[in-house]
Amino acid sequence: QVQLVESGGGLVQPGGSLRLSCVVSGSIFSLYHMGWYRQAPGNQRELVARITSGQSINYGDAVKGRFTISRDNAENTVFLQMNSLKPEDTAVYYCNQQRGSVSYWGPGTQVTVSS
Repeated sequence: QVQLVESGGGLVQPGGSLRLSCVVSGSIFSLYHMGWYRQAPGNQRELVARITSGQSINYGDAVKGRFTISRDNAENTVFLQMNSLKPEDTAVYYCNQQRGSVSYWGPGTQVTVSS
């Protein structure tokens, strides 16, 4: 059974940084594409960043130049380094594993950017 567990969310002031982690169990982690998505109240879930099994990376337009995704296949973990945070980055952040047409999701971690 695949399980994804996010951590690292919290309250941060504008301009600050946070690092999210997502540990995956129950799968051969290195084989699959991983991603971070976010959903703010009243909004649709949107792509933040994605890293493929081959280490190709793409970012959502809103976070380019500020966020960095990475993965540690030995630790079954994907990271999201978030710098220069803005109030509009406030959302629940979800970790995702993509297996062809099937997606697995974590429960999410809240990120709040506020002074």
